Amino acid sequence: MTRTLIASALLASLAATAAHAAPATYAIDPTHTFVTFEAKHFGTSTNRGRFDKKSGSVTIDAAAKTGQVDITIDMGSINTGTEAFNNHLKGKDFFNAEAFPQTTFKSSKVVFEGEKVVAVVGDLTLLGKTQTVTLKANSYGCYDNPMLKRQVCGGDFETTIQRAEFGMGYGLPFIPNDIKLVIQVEAVKQ
Repeated sequence: MTRTLIASALLASLAATAAHAAPATYAIDPTHTFVTFEAKHFGTSTNRGRFDKKSGSVTIDAAAKTGQVDITIDMGSINTGTEAFNNHLKGKDFFNAEAFPQTTFKSSKVVFEGEKVVAVVGDLTLLGKTQTVTLKANSYGCYDNPMLKRQVCGGDFETTIQRAEFGMGYGLPFIPNDIKLVIQVEAVKQ
């Protein structure tokens, strides 16, 4: 009888460990996820904008220290707070949203330090051109959402891209090449 109890306890413990170690998939919460950019305006002030429509998923295997991040951004949803500026940015001089309606980020590696995600490396496709970028995590964490009754993970990730590498050369060198890209993401466990 004792052997049966010990064996049952051991099997239950192994099953719990295996279930805990399984990869978890999270759907990006569009109401708590923002994709923003910052660019100097002729070397003076900083222009900022965001993309209001985005979707994607995150898969994390904390035990294996691996993951996958896929984000799709609707380029026509750009919002700077000024309609004329939005229309210029959507046009051929910048994002050419009619010809290239989506920008995507697909990770190739999620970098961990201990239990925390510290960076995500992947391919950013913008204007039909793909470049590998590293999104550095400025913060990352998970919590049990009391309203959703599910785990939510997220953080603030950023990188600086050279817009000319994607074929966006309008206004160079007067309008700087460096564009800071910030992705604030929260994703809900499925």
